[in-house]
Amino acid sequence: MSENNFIKISRDCDGVLIPSGDHIKISQGTPVKITQSLGGYFTLYVNGNLVKLDGKDADAINQTVNLNDDYLDVKEFNETLIWDQLKTCYDPEIPVNIVDLGLIYNLDYTKNDSGKYYINIKMTLTAPGCGMGPVIASDAENKIKGLSFVDDVLIELVWDPVWNQDMMTEEAKLKLGML
Repeated sequence: MSENNFIKISRDCDGVLIPSGDHIKISQGTPVKITQSLGGYFTLYVNGNLVKLDGKDADAINQTVNLNDDYLDVKEFNETLIWDQLKTCYDPEIPVNIVDLGLIYNLDYTKNDSGKYYINIKMTLTAPGCGMGPVIASDAENKIKGLSFVDDVLIELVWDPVWNQDMMTEEAKLKLGML
C-alpha cells in the first residue's frame, strides 16, 4: 500500500471495527485509507484493520455524502421505497447491497391505527457469528424508519435457511466476479 493513498483524519470520530462490530475511537491525525464508500458509509483501512465510518463524519476524511432523500416525505405506503432503502445498506466488506446479496428473506407490513405502517423483516448474514450483523440490521432499520409512512421496524436475524451464494442475484455475482 502506497503512503499516497492515506489521508489523516481531521478530527476524532467514532467507528465500528470490522468484522467484530466493536465500537472504537479514531483519533485526529490517524492515517486512514478509504476502501469503500457505499450507502452513506465509508469503510476505512486504519492501523491494519477495517473500520466502518458513518457518513455524518465524511468531512473528517475530506468526503461528502450525497444521498437522494426526496422520497422520505412520501406519505402513502410504498413497498418499493422500503426495498429501495434496503438496497442502500451494505456489508462494509462486500460492495453489494444486502438485497442483491440475498440477505433479506421476508418483508411483511401491517397498517396500524394511526395509518402508519409496522415493518417486519427477516434477514440473515453471509456467516453466522458475523459481528457486523447488528450494525447492518441497525443501518437497515434506521433507513426504513426515515420513511414518513413507517411507524416502527423490527429486523429479525434468522439462520434458516443458511445463506449461500446461490441466493445472490446475477448482478451481485457479476459485481463480485463470480460470473
